[in-house]
This record gives sequence, C-alpha cells and structure tokens, in this order.
Amino acid sequence: MELTLGELVARLGGELAGDAGVRVRQVASLESAGDGDLAFLSNPRLSAALAGSQASAFILAPKAAGLTERPRVITPDPYLYFARAAQLFNPPKAAAPGIHATAVVASSLPASVSVGPQAVIGEDCRIGENCVIGPGCVIGDKVVLGAGSLLHGGVRIYDHCVIGARAIMHAGVVIGADGLGFARDADKHWVKIPQIGRVIIGDDVEIGANTAIDRGALDDTVIGNGVKLDNLIHVAHNCQIGDDTILAAMVGMAGSTRLGKRVMAGGKAGFSGHLEVADDVVVSADTNVTKTIDKAGVYTSLLPIQPHADWVRNFAHLRRLDAMAERLRELEKKLAQMEKES
Repeated sequence: MELTLGELVARLGGELAGDAGVRVRQVASLESAGDGDLAFLSNPRLSAALAGSQASAFILAPKAAGLTERPRVITPDPYLYFARAAQLFNPPKAAAPGIHATAVVASSLPASVSVGPQAVIGEDCRIGENCVIGPGCVIGDKVVLGAGSLLHGGVRIYDHCVIGARAIMHAGVVIGADGLGFARDADKHWVKIPQIGRVIIGDDVEIGANTAIDRGALDDTVIGNGVKLDNLIHVAHNCQIGDDTILAAMVGMAGSTRLGKRVMAGGKAGFSGHLEVADDVVVSADTNVTKTIDKAGVYTSLLPIQPHADWVRNFAHLRRLDAMAERLRELEKKLAQMEKES
C-alpha cells in the first residue's frame, strides 16, 4: 500500500506539516529509513538521528515538531501513531477458507474457516467465522474459539477451553494443560489431583510463542479482554488476569494469583501463589512479587548491576545486618539509660 501523507492523516488523524503530497509506503526506524518510509521520534535523546534520517516523512510529538522542516505528522503520542500506521501498511495475510486434505476435523465448521495441514479438531467444538487454524494445531473436544481468531502452527488447546473473538496465538502455545496439582501420601509419594477446571480467555487476547496457561484445578483459569502475553510465559492453575494487562517474556505466575486490570510486568518477573495485585500496577523486570500489592504504582525488587567485587563486599555487609541491628538496639538502650541518669 502506498499513500500520500495527506491521505494517511485523513485516515489516522494528526496534524500535517509540510508537503501533503509526499508518498509513504512503509514504516521504518530513523536509522534504517529510506525513500518512501515513515519514521517516528518518541525519545528526545534520539533527536540527532532525526537530522540524519533519510525517511520521506516523520511522526513527531508537538515538542519535537520544530526539529525539522521536512514533511511530518504531529501527534501527542508518536509511538501509538506509528503502531496504527504499521497496521495500515502491514495488514495480516489473508488465509484461503477451506480444510486441508490432511487435517482431521470432527466438528462442523463455518465455510469461512481455514484449517491447515495436519491440524486436528475434536468433537463438539464451536469455531467462529473467519478463524484460521494453522498447520499442526490440535484442538480438543468441546472447545470454543471465537470469530476471527488466528492460531499459528503447533498451537494446542485442550478439551473444554473457551477462547474469545480475535485471539492471536503463536507457535507452541498450550492452553489448558494440567497444573501442578498433587497431594503427598504417608510414604511421601505424589498423588495426582485431577484438574477439572477450564481456561477461559476473553476477546482480543494475543499470546506469544511457547506460552502455557494451565486449566483450573476446580474453578477456571481466567484471562480478561485485551490481555497481551509475550513468549515463554507460564500462567498456573486458577490464576486470573484482568483486562488489558501485558506481561513480558518469561513472567511466571504461581497458582491462584490474581492480577488486576492494566497491570504491566517486565521480563522474568515472578508472582508467588495466592496473592492479588491491584489495577494499574507496574512490576519491573526480574522482580519477585511475594505478597499482595493493593495500591497502583511501580514496584521493583531487583538490585542494580554492579562490579562483582562491589557485590561481594556489599553482600558481606548484608550478612551482618542482624548483628549490626542488635548492636544498635543495645547502644540505644545504653544511651536512653545514660540520658535518664543525667
């Protein structure tokens, strides 16, 4: 697709400055952009890259609008505008409806559904219009998959799970596997507890490659509308994730944890089980959340990186904190006694 900058603004909004007739056909970074590309600046520290960029046009915030006289779109949130422009120039590839000859399908499907090679769909499933089920996907019995959903190759959805409309699931996603449910007998052997709940996923959810969401042990595991999960995430049984929450790669959630709406968690953050996190909480990367968070805000538990020798010295001090605290209490008692006697 190729548009003039004026046509782009007519579709997406924003304030146009400069030549409305300049043509753009793709988005690119400031450094790699060339003729026909649209680049954006959201970080003022990259202003120098703007001057040297070969892009045909730019997306700028009002404060940066004067950094160039070249064609530009001025908008309060350049990154969001860039995202919408990227969607416009890069629409998803349309899949041809129909069932591949090697697929095994035991449910009735709408004519608009596309089923790839070696895919398997179980009995009594309800698959919505315009769904795309990629090669090698396995969908169990009595699964619900909402209209317009896209399953990339190798997705596994276990029996009875419910997926909302317009879901996107990348390769290797597993929905509805058993959680870690075991009881220990007198001989210290593990006795499996059947996991009889489901996974319920809302609308407009995207799940990254090789992410696993376990089914509930008794009640359901629930993922809200608009949730975005990165690659390599584990959501354990009976967890709940509120609407529009986003989790980066390798986040782990232990069983029965509940995240509120619009929570953001950085890579490798971990949540202990049976705790709750309030709406609009931001958890920094590598942070371990071990207790309930009941107020919105940014939370961090990771120590900043430092040279190894400094870390060893500082950790040696940490190991003596209890002893130092006890000495301080004794000194405070002696000081209080001296003040009393004087």
